[in-house]
Amino acid sequence: MVVLRLDNAARERDGERALRSARRRPRSRRVSRVLASLLIAVGTLVIADAVVTLVWQEPISALYAKLRQDHLKSALRSAERAPLPAAERKALASVADESARLAVLARELQRRTGEGSAVGRIDIPRIGADFVVVNGTDTAALESGPGVYPQTGFPGSGGTTAIAGHRTTFLAPFRHIDALARGDLIHLNMPYARFTYAVLAERVVAPTDVRAAEANVGYSRLVLSACTPLFSAAKRLLVYAKLTRTVPVGAALRLPAGVHAQPIEVAPHATAAVPRRLPAVLIPLDPGVLSPIIAY
Repeated sequence: MVVLRLDNAARERDGERALRSARRRPRSRRVSRVLASLLIAVGTLVIADAVVTLVWQEPISALYAKLRQDHLKSALRSAERAPLPAAERKALASVADESARLAVLARELQRRTGEGSAVGRIDIPRIGADFVVVNGTDTAALESGPGVYPQTGFPGSGGTTAIAGHRTTFLAPFRHIDALARGDLIHLNMPYARFTYAVLAERVVAPTDVRAAEANVGYSRLVLSACTPLFSAAKRLLVYAKLTRTVPVGAALRLPAGVHAQPIEVAPHATAAVPRRLPAVLIPLDPGVLSPIIAY
């Protein structure tokens, strides 16, 4: 009898264990199914992000940059409407020459503008690029939009203005600058003037070749800078453009004695007979200032 009771007790314990195990199995299967579904969803998102980045741009950083651009547009409008500081008004009071007034306004705006702050807009019709430009090229600044190299002057200062931008992330403002051809126009709108540049040539350089982007060459020019090839930071693609037209606005428009400044035209570097493609070699205006630039 004792043996029989022990056998019954053992069978009951085995039955309870089997029942508990049976209850755990469906729960375990549900957890496995949920985990598998999550992994599939994450994998799908990663693949989708990679595909979108390849054919367009990285979407998550693009959303962030879009929000930053919206904020910068508002800040730029406010800056354009704001009166000049008293020191700048005093500095301009006796300056009657249009170019000299532009140089004063360019230097003063650059001096008082913080890193990452809006300074103007760049419009490149050929590639459909239209973005607010910020001051500086550190990581945070370029996450907001194209940025002016701090070692170069603002447009109107009489030298080189270099602007860097991303090609695959943060709205990829310069993704298609490799498609620009000789003669294509680039518009840079600043609070004091509207500048128009004509593309001359392009060049691929090492990231350490900073002088290729920053050097002054004896005429006013714009240099666009971006990493190349796509999805790599191995090289820098530089697009060179010469200033061809300046239209003063705001404080630059109002000369002493109530005279209005007139647009400043500069003869284009290229002749009309040159085909619409970037030249193999760009001959500088002053060969003693800059050696020929090889265009890739």
